[in-house]
Amino acid sequence: MQLHTTTTGDGERHVGLVHGLGGDGETWRPLVDRMLETGRYTVTTVDLRGHGHSGRASSYRLDEFATDLVEALPTGLHSVVGHSLGGAVLVRAVARLQPLRAVYLDPGFHLALPTSGLAGRLFWAVPPLTLAVAGLAQARTTKAVRASYDAATVALLDDARERFDTRMAIGVFRDVAHAPIAVAPPAVPSVVVLSDDSPAVLPEPVARSLEGVGWELRRLPGVHHDMHLEAPDRVFELVADVL
Repeated sequence: MQLHTTTTGDGERHVGLVHGLGGDGETWRPLVDRMLETGRYTVTTVDLRGHGHSGRASSYRLDEFATDLVEALPTGLHSVVGHSLGGAVLVRAVARLQPLRAVYLDPGFHLALPTSGLAGRLFWAVPPLTLAVAGLAQARTTKAVRASYDAATVALLDDARERFDTRMAIGVFRDVAHAPIAVAPPAVPSVVVLSDDSPAVLPEPVARSLEGVGWELRRLPGVHHDMHLEAPDRVFELVADVL
């Protein structure tokens, strides 16, 4: 699928940004604004299939998201950043994209949901219940954090949700939960940034195992999952050296 992309800036460092579930390229704006102020970056955001201004699809599998991304972004970018679902997509595309570096913000590498045995069968047997259970705690946190956002950021989120194909949600949760990434050296030099919410998408033992095979871990304490919206200044400061 041909994805909608937006490129801004004219700096020598070309960076790609890949949003999470229910977002779109515009939800990167707080971070993009800070990047462009430096004059160092050209930034390309993408809208994944079923998000933003990209088309809806009959299927939303991780390998399809990844192939779309490979076709949408140039190879050999200075860096590519993926948040949440965007991280799960990027890790499946990065060997083909071959950026100099990859940055993962709370990536959906290993959802803390049951996938095997009786618990797994029961959990996924009733899809609406599955989605409700998976999203309940996050929804409570998101509501509280959202109250601290300025009006412009709230508008970005509302616009993204209006364009989001909600039919994909259960399938994406299932796909990510049943296909955690293998613990192996990264395809390109990679940094993983973890918020206080990170255990839901990347449990601490897995994160430490990845660190042991060459992934660099950086932590952003006191910040929640949508870190680039909640604390764009801190995120930029933390990763500017690898962008």
